[in-house]
Amino acid sequence: MVDTKLTEVDSATIRRVPSETARVTLVVYDGEAQVPTTRVVELADGGRITVGRSRTADLVVDSERISRVHASFSRTGIDVEVSDAGSRNGTWVNGEQIASPRRLVSGDEVVIGSVTVVVNITTGTAVRPRLESTRYLEERLAAEVDRGLTYQRRFGFLLVALDGPVELVDAATDLISASLRPMEVIAEYAPAVLAIILPEIDAAAALRTGRELIAKVAPAVADAADTSRLGVAVGVAGFPEHSTTTGGILARANAALEAARRAPTTCISGPPDDPGPSVPDEVVIGDPKMARIYEIIRRVAEHPITVLVTGETGVGKEVIAAAIHAASSRRGGPLIRINCASLPESLLESELFGHERGAFTGADRRKSGFFEAAHRGTLFLDEIGEMTPALQAKLLRVLEQRKITRVGGTEEIEIDVRVICATHRDLEAEVQRNTFRSDLFFRIAAFTIVVPPLRDRPGEIELLARSFIQQAAVQLRRSPPTLTPAALHALKRYAWPGNVRELRNALERALVLHSADAIGLEDLPDSIREDRPEPAPATIRLDGQRDIREHIAELERDAIASALEAAMGNQTEAAKQLGISRRTLIYRMEKHGLKPLPAGRR
Repeated sequence: MVDTKLTEVDSATIRRVPSETARVTLVVYDGEAQVPTTRVVELADGGRITVGRSRTADLVVDSERISRVHASFSRTGIDVEVSDAGSRNGTWVNGEQIASPRRLVSGDEVVIGSVTVVVNITTGTAVRPRLESTRYLEERLAAEVDRGLTYQRRFGFLLVALDGPVELVDAATDLISASLRPMEVIAEYAPAVLAIILPEIDAAAALRTGRELIAKVAPAVADAADTSRLGVAVGVAGFPEHSTTTGGILARANAALEAARRAPTTCISGPPDDPGPSVPDEVVIGDPKMARIYEIIRRVAEHPITVLVTGETGVGKEVIAAAIHAASSRRGGPLIRINCASLPESLLESELFGHERGAFTGADRRKSGFFEAAHRGTLFLDEIGEMTPALQAKLLRVLEQRKITRVGGTEEIEIDVRVICATHRDLEAEVQRNTFRSDLFFRIAAFTIVVPPLRDRPGEIELLARSFIQQAAVQLRRSPPTLTPAALHALKRYAWPGNVRELRNALERALVLHSADAIGLEDLPDSIREDRPEPAPATIRLDGQRDIREHIAELERDAIASALEAAMGNQTEAAKQLGISRRTLIYRMEKHGLKPLPAGRR
């Protein structure tokens, strides 16, 4: 941890001056070692570090993918460069192979054969470290889970509850922020509850980090004018020891925090050994549009046709895929999920189709891919819009022939797999821009399910909220609280840009905070609680009867109806007239309750 000292400023902002000047560290992760390892190497000012297989290198990596002297890092002040030393496999910065020395900034990822190096540059005059938002926390936690599953990495997760006067909570937050490594993330999980992501350490190390934070914070923030001290409780969870999903990590950390708060002699805890009874996610249907979708699911489940599920991030596309699998005769087989956006092209191909021994440097054994693992089951390809054109062509061949060939192999292997794809992108527009293959689009979009955002199905907000509260309460061994009218009104009023995922996380946080028998407005995240006034345009009356949103919606509905009428019901032609994609047109027709016109109507 960075050694810091506090300087006297106003009560609202506590600035820190680190005791060191600019510092550069290289976090080196070797995922192909027999036991994946992480090393942190400091790069001194004016220094140079060579990476290679040779014992003369400063950083020795025993891998056939690494040249004897592969690359080097050099530093002058805060300027850091990486150079390739004429290696056989090249040096890559943020996915791009370099041909000449490349200047690096903090956060850059350098791939050298089998190792990944993350550059961290910290200066000596930093003000209050950034406290990230809850939305950023959710995105980063999901990314860490994806990285952990893909590269067999570990990470720790802390929930730190601070109980005391506002000025002491602020001081403790600042001190904790200054104590973290550059790669670590601190965010507001809820008022006076911090969440900390600790990459590349296991649960035991995360527990030690939590104890160090308590030992540092408790005496440092004692109020000289009052003998009261700040209350601190820390809940610890680890990936993959306690869970391998985002929701699971949050639930286990919450359970650990509750255990720490209840313990009479300690203020830090890992999750209880018994995770408690689990409550399976139940399908909640409270909107006619979602009822139609699940009726469609029942009809399409037994058909082998490929399904494309589209919708905004967080609307529940994976839930739809799981529902299709559960309703089909394949429900006894595996449901394999893969996020195409989380893997580079070379690795994604190997993960999908498998590889033969010797197919590439480091392939020391034959490996089956996800298609083989999903035999007689379902393969869910999330974010398929992120797949490169070269891999799209290979996927198309597999969908048409129902055969795969492992990377580096020649044998064709027959597969029996139902494929469900999902994306938040407008693939039809991507086809028009030549960034997505039209033949693959028509293949996977033969049957498309459009999942509406949560803001367009307000009738489900209360039902989903109560379901999430019930599930989280069981995990925490609590009686499920109710929602106050003010809290429920705020949930219904909020626009939910993160959709169902954001709603679940908000309620799980609120369950940790509430102290009465009901979850109140004060227990909700700031983004929801402070979204009180309606947007100004909504209060502008046009004729004393309707507001501007109603008028705009009516104009949009009339424009779509007119375009469909002029195109004689041809949706593709109507979409061209409106300047939108056909998929967008279908979504907006559903939004406004417009049905397709009978063929030939004028």
